[in-house]
Parts: sequence; structure tokens; C-alpha cells
Amino acid sequence: MKVFVTGASGYIGGSVAAALRAAGHEVAGLVRSPDKAERLRALGITPVVGNLNDEARLAREARAADAVVHAADADHRASVEAMLTALAGSGKAFVHTSGSSIVGDGAWGEAGDRIYADETPFQPGPGRAARVAVNERVRAAAADGVRACVIAPSLIYGEGRGLHRESIQLPRLVAVAKKYGVARHVGRGENIWSNIHLDDLVDLYLRVLARGAAGAAYYAENGENPMREVCAAISRALGMGGRTEPMTREESIAEFGEGPATYTYGSNSRVRATRARRELDWSPGGPTLIETILG
Repeated sequence: MKVFVTGASGYIGGSVAAALRAAGHEVAGLVRSPDKAERLRALGITPVVGNLNDEARLAREARAADAVVHAADADHRASVEAMLTALAGSGKAFVHTSGSSIVGDGAWGEAGDRIYADETPFQPGPGRAARVAVNERVRAAAADGVRACVIAPSLIYGEGRGLHRESIQLPRLVAVAKKYGVARHVGRGENIWSNIHLDDLVDLYLRVLARGAAGAAYYAENGENPMREVCAAISRALGMGGRTEPMTREESIAEFGEGPATYTYGSNSRVRATRARRELDWSPGGPTLIETILG
């Protein structure tokens, strides 16, 4: 099978591309710079130099492939439209990467008790409404003859397999701890996030590519932790004795940016990957988030 992967030099896309190559598939990967193109080529991935605004190129690559994994910008609607239009009537798989911050509640460090299964309805916050609209556009492509699916990972951890070895959320918390000499969380840090090991997430991508249901959305998770617990583990790993401190709303926005502070570091995002387990025999078994932090 030939698979076109956007975000092929990134943490998720690069890891999925590497796994596809290891499984014997042919992979073409979108990459922005010639330097990264050569590094991808060394991994056995055919580089496609361009960006998400190159709609004609994206359409050509999508048509030339047997399947597409879109693991670049979850909010970039024009790129999604270009590829889905090119795939209309083909029956090919299109797997779009979203994220569980779509159910983030902006709780600013307070615990939340709402838990979302794959089909649980929700009203996204203003900062995630556009992303949810893209997800729905992808799912609607099932009616146009595309086996289009959405994967919404929770907080991802574990070493990447491609060019980008680190996740996004955890390294930023580690950087904050090093900057201040103490691990810091938004408010009381009681807000809870589901999480998933990268190896288990990559396995889910391969299963969705092979037999995901057209129009389906899949959360990816295998556990959850309050942010204060995550920060305490980071503190112990850095030799800070497990000590943590709260950040005010203003401090967290200044540190992370308004979107991440609101919908990631300060929110609850509690999801359950019931559909993947039920329909795809997905059985995640990687080490837990806290085990991974503590090494």
C-alpha cells in the first residue's frame, strides 16, 4: 500500500510514517524544508517538499496514494478540503488527526467530572469550534465515497520514531519546571487529562487505516491523571522532590499562550476510547504516563 502522510517530520506523523515503512508499505511524506526532505529519504520515506497551502500538490499526492494520513495542522481546513475533494468516490482511507482538547472545558485547574466516549455529544469552546467543524467535514466525506475517519489523541507521551522525538505538552511542562526551579500547574492542578503512549497511538493509526469505519471518530487514551500529579512526577524526575506550585490564569497564558492554557494545561479532557477497543480490537498496553516520566 502507498500512503501519503502530511506532517511526516512531526511527532505523530513521523512515527506513523516510520511504522508504515517498517510494515512494508510505501510512504510519501509532506515536508517543508529540503534538509528535512533528505533526512526523511534516509528513513526510506519519499519526501514531498511543500506545505499545506499547496492545494494542487496535496490533491495530486492524495490521488496517487492508496490512503492518506493527515497529521499536520488540525485546523487547516483548506488542505483537508483539497485532499477530500481529490479522493471523492475513490473508497480510499483518509485519516485525520484532531485532539481531545476539543472537549477541553477551560476549568483553570479545577477538576471536572464529565467523561466523553467517542459518540458523546459536546459543545466545543470558542477556541475549538473551528477544529470540530473540520472534524465534521472529514466525517461527512463518507457520503462522498471516502473512508474518512478522525483520530483524536489525548495527551501523548513516549519517544517518537521519526525525525521529531518529543511530544509537545510534556516538554513544555518540563521547560517551565526548569525555568522556575519548581514544577508548575494551572491553578490547583486538579484538572484531569486522559493520556496515551505513542506506541499505542501508532498502533491505532494502523488499525484505522486498515479497517476504520467510514465517518467514524476515535478517541485515543489508556488512562488519565490530574495535572498536579503529572507535574509532581516531573518535579521528582528533575530532582525537585515532587514540589509543585500553582500558576495564575494570567501567568499560564503568558507561559503557554491563551489557547493551550485554556484548552490543554488548565482544562479537563477526559475521554474513553470505547469504539477503537470494540471495533478494532485495539488493546493499548504501553507504560503509564507517570512511569514514563519517572523513567
